[in-house]
Amino acid sequence: MQVRFWGTRGSLPVAKTASDIRDKVARALVAGSGRRFVDRDAAQLFIREELDFATGATYGGATSCVEIEGGDASFKICDMGSGLREFGLSAAKRCASGHPRNYVFFQSHFHWDHIMGFPFFVAAFDPAATITIYSGHSDAEAALRRQQDEISFPVPFDWLRAQINFITLETGRRYEIAGLGVELIRQYHSHDSFGFRFDDRGKTAVYSTDSEHKIDDMVAEAQFETFFRDADLVISDTMYSLADSVTMKADWGHSSNIVAVDLCRLAAVKRLALFHHEPTYSDEDIERMHKETTRYEELTRGDRAALDVVCSYDGLELDV
Repeated sequence: MQVRFWGTRGSLPVAKTASDIRDKVARALVAGSGRRFVDRDAAQLFIREELDFATGATYGGATSCVEIEGGDASFKICDMGSGLREFGLSAAKRCASGHPRNYVFFQSHFHWDHIMGFPFFVAAFDPAATITIYSGHSDAEAALRRQQDEISFPVPFDWLRAQINFITLETGRRYEIAGLGVELIRQYHSHDSFGFRFDDRGKTAVYSTDSEHKIDDMVAEAQFETFFRDADLVISDTMYSLADSVTMKADWGHSSNIVAVDLCRLAAVKRLALFHHEPTYSDEDIERMHKETTRYEELTRGDRAALDVVCSYDGLELDV
């Protein structure tokens, strides 16, 4: 499998301001210490090899959208956040080269930040496209139609030209969908959310966002440990610090980087991707959380196998 991240923020999209960009440029110039570059390639090499990620790049600002490439030839997408627009443009180019126009969505839930990209999804207007939306919610179609009511959006749902199907899945069952083995788990979040486990030829990826983990409900945590068991990659909601998640943001439906590490270690996961970044966090804040998470993993590892901790960003691609 290959996993592509098209949107990694939580709650709402964010964009860099002019001040943010000037600050990045200033830090890069200071790091360059007056050196000269013969061409753009040389400058790019300096950016990649000598600047920290927060200075030389950005984690991005689009909300949740992740592509899973594996199984059959159809497109497979987790969530329809604002990152879906960029995915749709990429998919259109691939379709122009002969890729089947078959789109399979696995929807964690239908809060606005996870569906706001759908009205701008170009394939939805393509009469040759087939879109199948799998979720644990029986009100999935109502949620997407409501988003495109005239008071909210100028293009009604019925104007879409793709063939759109909705299928409700159940927890506790294994499905074969688009060439992947698929299971889902109910997660603690307002109006519920669902995590997905994907299996393909001996490889496993888990998508688990908008999920709050309660230290006073260890039965539920044991279920997540089983759900994550031996996964090659877990994409996990790490929106808050541990302190925030158990104090002023308790019951907000999100989790922390520390809990994600602990769960993944108990489940013998190989790689953890930090995901659903807090929209108020700067690139420096997210990079700092990544470093703190990696350090926590090192300090608490003991004699167990290392857990590879990566920080997702818009545009990241991972091989599973």
